[in-house]
Amino acid sequence: MTIEIGNAPCSWGVEFAQDPRNPDWRSVLKDCAAAGYRGIELGPVGFMPEDPVILAEALAENGLSLIGGVVFRPFHDPAAWDEVLDAAHRTCKALTSHGAKHLVLIDSISPRRAPTAGRAAEAEQMGRDEWIAFRDRIAIIARIGAEDYGLTVGIHAHAAGFIDFEPELERLLNEVDDSILKICFDTGHHSYAGFDPVAFMRRHMGRISYMHFKDINPVVKASAIANRTGFYDACGQGIFCNLGKGDVDFPAVRQLLIDAGFDGWCTVEQDCDPTLDVRPLDDARANREYLASIGFN
Repeated sequence: MTIEIGNAPCSWGVEFAQDPRNPDWRSVLKDCAAAGYRGIELGPVGFMPEDPVILAEALAENGLSLIGGVVFRPFHDPAAWDEVLDAAHRTCKALTSHGAKHLVLIDSISPRRAPTAGRAAEAEQMGRDEWIAFRDRIAIIARIGAEDYGLTVGIHAHAAGFIDFEPELERLLNEVDDSILKICFDTGHHSYAGFDPVAFMRRHMGRISYMHFKDINPVVKASAIANRTGFYDACGQGIFCNLGKGDVDFPAVRQLLIDAGFDGWCTVEQDCDPTLDVRPLDDARANREYLASIGFN
């Protein structure tokens, strides 16, 4: 059993490929390696070069493996299907070019759900027909990733999307075959949603194929929920704190992974606002040092 620790471009504030605030992709690779990580995610497709030769040289130069990539798109919006499909194929091609294994599917933020992030009892729910179409779009992309590209596909719950709260995630898991859809489990988003990450892991460890490590500042979380703060504004307020400084029990998370014989990557994600006075390299180092201190070598 080997647990590898990686990081992701969102820890440097990269959420969208064409955002002019993004740091240079080469500097992100350099920082990631300097902070002690052995792997990195692709980030939004188009942020890093889609020419496999250019990216392969840069990864090798920094001693990094490509771990996986995320399709963070509006699966909830039938009018955006072409966008979802294009992002999925481009991401899959990039991943297979570099031997990466993990395709992560995330329903992006919906204006219908943004005001109730972290407020499960108040969140708008899809009607039956809308849910079925939504579920089927996720299943189609999962099947493409798993069967056409040979990737391990995981669903990732995300604040302010339509797969946010534990019952929605579990409903999807019950309705889509586990041969094509696993779980990319994000500790921080599960806490943000108001549920216990460790308890969920205990119930579903056999379906978790990939981990995102994120911690939550409980004071900022309580304020964001009470004030209906938008997701990116909450990021700017520091809702995602350094690992070990929030309410996620990472020693318990580690023990569950060990007990289950988990073999693979756990990726740190500390979403931040790049326009603010943040120090991603310092945070990346601190997070790596914390994980080493609790036994993630």
